[in-house]
Amino acid sequence: MPLPAERLNEYLDFAHRLADAAAAQSLPLFRTHAEVQDKGGRRFDPVTAADQAAETAMRELIAATYPDHGIHGEEHERIEGTSPLTWVLDPIDGTRAFITGLPLWGTLIALNDGDRPVLGVMDQPFTGERFVGTCDAAWLGRTPLRTRPCASLADAKLMCTTPEMFGDEPERKAFRCVADRARLLRYGGDCYAYCMVAAGHVDAVVEAGLQPYDVQALIPIVEGAGGIITSWTGDDPQHGGRVVACGDRRLHAEILAALAE
Repeated sequence: MPLPAERLNEYLDFAHRLADAAAAQSLPLFRTHAEVQDKGGRRFDPVTAADQAAETAMRELIAATYPDHGIHGEEHERIEGTSPLTWVLDPIDGTRAFITGLPLWGTLIALNDGDRPVLGVMDQPFTGERFVGTCDAAWLGRTPLRTRPCASLADAKLMCTTPEMFGDEPERKAFRCVADRARLLRYGGDCYAYCMVAAGHVDAVVEAGLQPYDVQALIPIVEGAGGIITSWTGDDPQHGGRVVACGDRRLHAEILAALAE
């Protein structure tokens, strides 16, 4: 059952409080040459004190305000709530941008109602931009967001964080099948690229290897602005993996067909 409007507004207000709490921890450490640790794995996976402190601040606020809600974040263990509602958190999406001084990172906050994410926030405290979305609308501050009409890849501005995110040769070939047909390909961006789709500056993002906390906050922002975001096969993207976000459904259909080749 959908959340009543007054309940959704209550949680939106709370999401702003979470973003403020995270910013109070992350922003003072941006461009300070703070220590970086490697989580290990197939390739360099950085984490900073800012990542950990920002998520801790949000978790403490959730536990104090909605102790029955679940929490799923990148930096600490998952907490199962007694309510179907779960906050899905990525304190700094784009840690590589953060540690290189580039303001293309953001704090991602989603509320999942047990079926799907119903609200999302992407906060970039250095630039002062806060993107917010629900299933019905999206905003940058108080300005409504709307995606750009773009019917074909030949006219499309395409983004992807890094080609390194494609884990095997079939994934790389599938991405190249899309990228080679696009008018423009730009790497970098992390969560910021999806918000640029919502704002009508980018037409599509194609990525792989995502976690739920990488994408759930972005789904309501893209969809609320009139776009579409799915897996590479057109399925629910909320669990991460291979994801396509587009501002125009015609372009989305062309990209899915290209990926299937």
